[in-house]
Amino acid sequence: MDPSTRRRVIAALAVLLVVTVLAARHFAHGGSAARTRAPDVLAADSGPDSAGAGAKIIVDVVGAVRRPGLYALRDGARIADAVRRAGGTTRKADLEAINLAAPAEDGLQVVVPRRQPVVPAAGPGAAAPGEASTGGPVHLNTATLEQLDTLPGIGPVTAQKILDWRQSHGAFTSVDDLDAVPGIGPARLEQLRDLVAP
Repeated sequence: MDPSTRRRVIAALAVLLVVTVLAARHFAHGGSAARTRAPDVLAADSGPDSAGAGAKIIVDVVGAVRRPGLYALRDGARIADAVRRAGGTTRKADLEAINLAAPAEDGLQVVVPRRQPVVPAAGPGAAAPGEASTGGPVHLNTATLEQLDTLPGIGPVTAQKILDWRQSHGAFTSVDDLDAVPGIGPARLEQLRDLVAP
C-alpha cells in the first residue's frame, strides 16, 4: 500500500472513531435524561387481572392505603382492584365505609377512610357519638367523623374528606373553607352554613 493510500485509510479510521465516541456519549446522556424526566407516580397495571390490549382507566387512590398515588387499571375493574394496586389497606382503614365492589371509573378518586379513635363517654349535656349537638353548631375543628356524619348531605366518605382536609391544611378558619373539600359544592355549603362553625 503506497503512503498516500495509507494516510487516507488512517484519516478515515480516525473520523470513524470520533463519530463513534460522539454517538456513544449522545445516547448515554439522552438515556440518562429520559430516566430523569420519567414520572414515577403512575404505576402500570401488570397484575393478573390485566386486560392485555384492553382499555385502561386511571384512578387516584388516597387515604388509608400503603402506597397512595395514580394507578392504571383495566377497564371494568372494581374499587377493590384499585386498593390492591395501592398496596392494600393499612390497619387504620375503615372498610365498612367504602364499597369495594363498586366499579372504578376513569378519573375517579378512591378514598379509603381511616377509622376514628373511640370517643370517650359523653358527659352531662354533651352530644353522644353519632348525634349532633343540641347546644349549637358542629365545630369543624373538633368534630369526629360520627358527628360530621349527622350533618345533612354528609355521609361517612365526605366526613372523612373533611377530616383529611383538616389534617392536611390545618384548622378551619371559616365555614367557607368547606368549599375546598372535595364533594362539597356551593349548594351544600349554603345548606351547612348555619349548622357548622370553625
